[in-house]
Amino acid sequence: MTVQLNHTIVTARDKRASARFLADILGLAVSPQYGPFVPVEIPNGVTLDYMDTTDEITPQHYAFLVSEDDFDMIFPRIREAGLPYWADPFHHRSGEINHNDGGRGVYFDDPDGHRLEILTRPYGSGG
Repeated sequence: MTVQLNHTIVTARDKRASARFLADILGLAVSPQYGPFVPVEIPNGVTLDYMDTTDEITPQHYAFLVSEDDFDMIFPRIREAGLPYWADPFHHRSGEINHNDGGRGVYFDDPDGHRLEILTRPYGSGG
């Protein structure tokens, strides 16, 4: 059996601005609007489909596995944007990156409070 995640819906106050935020930080493109969604396609084919809501937004966690070279391009964008960042998901180690499993990782929030993470090694991969 083959099972793959195809897309997920991300709620936002302003779907276009939130999609643009993610795309700019990760160095990706915003796809054309499809129905009520503004998609950002990740290179493995999964899309994050941004949708406007007026309801309370429950922050979700989205982790992006990136190469070391990509980390070196993305992390400066986080810092240049003046975004707070943390080495841990609980926001205790402010202004730090982690070196879990011999890689690097950092957490930051999007404009709607969703918890974003970039990491260079999957958790539990050793190192």
